[in-house]
Amino acid sequence: MHNGRGSTPPNAVPPPRAGAARPREKLQSRGCESLGDGELIALIVGSGCTGRSASRIGRGLVRRHSLDQLAGWSAERWARVRGLGAARAASLVAAFELGRRTFERTGEAVGIHGPEDVAAQVRDLRRARREHFLALLLNARNEMLRREVVSIGSLNASIVHPREVFAPAVAHSAASLILVHNHPSGDPEPSDEDLAITKRLVQAGELMGIQVLDHVIVASRGVVSFKARRLM
Repeated sequence: MHNGRGSTPPNAVPPPRAGAARPREKLQSRGCESLGDGELIALIVGSGCTGRSASRIGRGLVRRHSLDQLAGWSAERWARVRGLGAARAASLVAAFELGRRTFERTGEAVGIHGPEDVAAQVRDLRRARREHFLALLLNARNEMLRREVVSIGSLNASIVHPREVFAPAVAHSAASLILVHNHPSGDPEPSDEDLAITKRLVQAGELMGIQVLDHVIVASRGVVSFKARRLM
């Protein structure tokens, strides 16, 4: 029963904290570039559910998953997220698909000429809480064809197998590739396991005629290039 004092119904979604701009207001006042990944997802979601705002849903998703991982989710997988239904799941799948098509159809090729160019393509990995191993596929002009996620989780030789790395390179006729992974610890220094995996993949690339140009580790405290360090 309403008590006449303006009390909030028990099932209402709590309002944002004081001073926090909603993603839509932030977009209008500061532009799209000012929004974080979670805020962009919140805009697509639109509204949350009981006890979970759209912003909270977005923040939770990007804390636990990389954008590459989310981009590969099916509508059925999105629909299993609490607060999302079939319609919102379909909207998210459509948004990621539009982004993928735009990237593939743009006439501006991204040239990769050093570790700074690599770091620019994997900025999201600096914040990732799990290790991600990626391959940047390049054409003969060192322009990026695709960014492929090879594995997510602890880095070891059984997960990062040559077939998982080079199968996409063959499928997309890549001339070469660059290996990339992150260190959630924040320390970019390569481990013995990193060195062993790199050596193994370089040898596999030589056999297949697809050169491994570099292996770059990104972390919150810096970037390490194996090529620059003469580790390969």
